[in-house]
Amino acid sequence: MSLHLSPELQARLAQPLEIGGVKIYSRVFQAPLSGVTDKVFRGLVRRFAPHSLVYTEMVNATGLHYARELPRIMEVGPEEDPIGIQLFDCRPYFLAEAARMAVDEGATLVDINMGCPVNKITKNGGGSSLLRDPDTAARIVEAVAQAVSVPVTVKTRLGWSDQEITILDFAHRLQEAGAQLLTLHGRTRAQGFSGSARWDWIRKVKQHLRIPVIANGDIFSPAAAVKCLEETGADGVMCSRGTMGYPFLVGEVDHFLRTGQERPAPTPLDRIQMALEHLRGLWEYKGERGIRQARKHMTWYIKDFAGASQFRALLCRIETLREGEALLLQAMERCQEGSRADCESSQDSRNEGDPVLDVVSAQAA
Repeated sequence: MSLHLSPELQARLAQPLEIGGVKIYSRVFQAPLSGVTDKVFRGLVRRFAPHSLVYTEMVNATGLHYARELPRIMEVGPEEDPIGIQLFDCRPYFLAEAARMAVDEGATLVDINMGCPVNKITKNGGGSSLLRDPDTAARIVEAVAQAVSVPVTVKTRLGWSDQEITILDFAHRLQEAGAQLLTLHGRTRAQGFSGSARWDWIRKVKQHLRIPVIANGDIFSPAAAVKCLEETGADGVMCSRGTMGYPFLVGEVDHFLRTGQERPAPTPLDRIQMALEHLRGLWEYKGERGIRQARKHMTWYIKDFAGASQFRALLCRIETLREGEALLLQAMERCQEGSRADCESSQDSRNEGDPVLDVVSAQAA
């Protein structure tokens, strides 16, 4: 079944998205992901989506207040525009101070996280715990909006739980406090990432607000993005977990919304090549710490070919750049030499005679 954009949706997406006084020339955003969206990963996303808004990892405003120097997760380059720096905390003053630092670093906009469900964030009053404290949430937005000249945006969820879906009043209060865009993850804090995102609530919020609304949750393909935009009336979509090990996704969605044409999906070989580039980038940027962080990325990339699970088992234990390069380079060589079945089979349970298994077995020996 071919994928099509309705004329109504085409017309709605034809113009740049205005956030405050800033124009964004893509309706597809890369979500801030802790431990993922560092400068290296953002560069890979940007290659395929040059006009999309990307975000840094979450930055702790209290940590910034007491830090002697800014953390590297705030480090952005001029080539990254447009870029948002995302902050979290529950103290308006600290967040306003952190926002000024973010603008000094080059942020196109400042985003406030009011949706993270992780306990270590919520127990200190940040993230989705602010859904239960709308007064503080509004004061935060007001303080940050007064502190900086760039747009202030918020990422949040539907509510604390199914019994506390408070997003309509919460979103309206943020808008009145000065938020100039809302990104809404269509789940509650209690859901975490389980179940399905409830796009019907995103539609209700979009109808309730004057400011742009970006839909987030279950955007894993251009088809899902189109379906979400049609159902919600949102002004754009944000890709999150679907980009882990797949920095192609934002560009794929953006390309389809612009042209109505789907890009060919990357092959397993393409993904291994990207994994190798990502590994080298993390080494150059972070050294040994980058190699440790690369383990999870490598396991996300390696899938959809026979023997992938065993290959992932070795990559998640790499200690050096050389070890990771050897595994990836030899796997690429075998893919290039092998048959179509070697590269494209999705029967991950086949073990005997598999060239990738031969590679990883040799490396382990």
